[in-house]
Amino acid sequence: MNLKLLRWNLCCLLIVAMMLLSLGRISPAHADNIKIGVVNTEKILRESAPALKAQQKIDQEFIPRDVEIKDMAKQAKTLQDKLEKKGAAMSETDRRELERELANLSRNYQRAQRQMREDLTVRQNEEYGVILELTDRAIKHIAEKENYDLILQLQDSVFRSQRIDITDLVIEVLNSEKRNNKANRKE
Repeated sequence: MNLKLLRWNLCCLLIVAMMLLSLGRISPAHADNIKIGVVNTEKILRESAPALKAQQKIDQEFIPRDVEIKDMAKQAKTLQDKLEKKGAAMSETDRRELERELANLSRNYQRAQRQMREDLTVRQNEEYGVILELTDRAIKHIAEKENYDLILQLQDSVFRSQRIDITDLVIEVLNSEKRNNKANRKE
């Protein structure tokens, strides 16, 4: 998704590898004391209050551009219909002018769509970066409070026990931070 997330994933994999290697050197009695948690970042980016608010903010920012693009599509459809219905009866010059206008509108439409997709991706990455920073802080808070030795980000794991999945706890912390921030601003 972004460079920071990729670096974080690689760091986690390295830590896991080191932990697995060191577990071979630790007696089974000590291995039982290791506390590991797993976090699903995709779920956090879908379900947490900061993520939902960010998505609403982005949606509101892009509504005017989306309306413009839809208007361009309607204009192109109207021109296409006119060309199909009346094109044969038009003079060669008028028909070519209409075709040129339709081609220009089509190019502008495609350009506007492409630009909006690129801008949308940039904005989503900006907002996700902020959410991931908040998530990192929440995870660190949970790790310190609950005495975790290792918390991993796992997206596509084949199996993970619900016992070690702390994603919902991270979402709760993020949601409560959002409520606390609102309450502090009102005071």
